[in-house]
Amino acid sequence: MKLKDKVSVITGGAAGIGEAGSRRFADEGAKVIILDVNEAAGKALEAQYENVWFIKTDISNENSVKCAFDKVAEKYGRVDVLYNNASVFLGGRDGILGDVEESIWKKVLSINLDGIYHCTKFALPLMKENGGSIINTASSAGVVGVPGCAAYTATKGATVTLTRSLAVDYGKYNIRTNCIAPAAIETEMVKESNLNDPSFDNDFFLRQITPLKRWGKPEDVAALAAFLASDDASYLNGVIIPCDGGITINGTVNKM
Repeated sequence: MKLKDKVSVITGGAAGIGEAGSRRFADEGAKVIILDVNEAAGKALEAQYENVWFIKTDISNENSVKCAFDKVAEKYGRVDVLYNNASVFLGGRDGILGDVEESIWKKVLSINLDGIYHCTKFALPLMKENGGSIINTASSAGVVGVPGCAAYTATKGATVTLTRSLAVDYGKYNIRTNCIAPAAIETEMVKESNLNDPSFDNDFFLRQITPLKRWGKPEDVAALAAFLASDDASYLNGVIIPCDGGITINGTVNKM
């Protein structure tokens, strides 16, 4: 129960890595608030736990985020943990920069980057008095070159540098900001970006690119997020932690 009674907001917490995070945080005793557009999945998760609260929220919309945090402020009066997990990868529409339509570029940035801006902006006033932990989700695409997803890569690189900026600016309030950079986590998003791509060589990827020779699980990321949210990580600030089985030490996640 390392997160007992910590008021924890998790974006995109209804499915994939976010769902695993919501469950892990709830099991660790946190008061979990899920911000997600997926109402069916969010309410289903809420129904399984006494300490999970779902608020339908479009993190790309500032007013929607403000309304959500107003509700959190009214109920709890504080936020101890903000886990900026929500992201989108638009397979088949994102690509090399010269081929990406402006509408796709703006949509990816509005969720993956503006979403962090909106949620952090409204969480900070609820964190300053007591301190807390902000956890951002980047990607291997934020630390090594990943071809064919220019918009996604741009947002993840920005997430890495924004993490460091927040760590410097808000450390004086005892607000720690850290970043998880996952890769090869077996989710629907990875199926869209890799596994459903007929040109993706899964066997080569596991044998030659992945030191642990297996795909990661959402629970692997959830365990790391729970640690960063806990007091056990009280002196970690501004760090970028790959959760990738060692993939990015090879300098790539793709067969060249």
